[in-house]
Amino acid sequence: MRLISRIILPLIIILCGCDAQRNVLYIQDAATGAEVAIPEDYLIRLKPFDQITVVVNSKNPELAAPFNSSTGYNALSTIGSSATISQHNLQVLTIDKEGFITLPIIGRVECNNLTRQQLESAIEERIRTAGYIDDPSVNVRFADLTISIVGEVSRPGRYNINRDQLTIFEALALAGDMTIFGNRKSVAVIRERDGKNLITRVDLRSAECFSSPCYYLQPNDIVIVSPNRFKAATAEIDQNRSFWISLASTSISLATLVITLVK
Repeated sequence: MRLISRIILPLIIILCGCDAQRNVLYIQDAATGAEVAIPEDYLIRLKPFDQITVVVNSKNPELAAPFNSSTGYNALSTIGSSATISQHNLQVLTIDKEGFITLPIIGRVECNNLTRQQLESAIEERIRTAGYIDDPSVNVRFADLTISIVGEVSRPGRYNINRDQLTIFEALALAGDMTIFGNRKSVAVIRERDGKNLITRVDLRSAECFSSPCYYLQPNDIVIVSPNRFKAATAEIDQNRSFWISLASTSISLATLVITLVK
C-alpha cells in the first residue's frame, strides 16, 4: 500500500498542479483599471425579528431624551450641541413579525424592507411632522449582524460585523482567507429568504462575482468553502489506505490463527 500511495500521490499532484494557478487566483479575467458593475441594491434591508437600536438626537437634549429607550438611568449625555446615548446602555428593539417596532412618544413605526438609512429618515419625518422636534437626527444601528464561514478557511467560525456593507472577500479576510485547498470556483452562500434557505454559488475566480446577489452578504448568511479536487483526492487516498491496511492486518491475524490451529 505504501508503494501504491507513493505512485498515485505524485500523479495527482502533477495532474492538479497543471492548472493550480488558475484555480487559486482571484478575479483572473479582469484587466487592470477595468470597471466592473456591482449590485446597486446592496444595503441590508430590515425584516421581522431583526434587532436594532434607535437613538434620537437634537441640539436640545431635553427634547430628544423622551424618545430614547435605554437600560441605564444616566444613559443620556451631551456632546457638543447634541444629545447622545452610550451604545452599551441602549435598549435593543426587535422588529415584530408584522415588520414594526414601537418607539416612545411616536408609537409603532414600520421597518420591513427598509434600509437603515430609510428608517432613520422615516422616524425623523414622524417626529418633525408631529411637531415634537424641529431638528431631529436619528441613528439606527444593527444589534445582531453575524455571518458564519465554514470549510476550507484558516479560521472557520461565526463573526460579528459592524456595518451593513460587507463583501464576500471581506468576510473571507475575517476568516483568514481560504486555505490553498479551498475551491474558489464554487463558494456556496446560504441565505434565508421567506422562511426558506436559498443556496447561491459564486465563482471568485471571475469578475462576474461582483454582479452576484451574494457579493454583498446579509445578516445570518453562511459561507461554505468546499475543498478542491486535490484535497478531495488525497483525502480519498488516505481513507482507502486506512481501509486496505486494516484489511491486511485482519487477514494476517486470521491466517496466523488458522496456521496455529492446524499445527
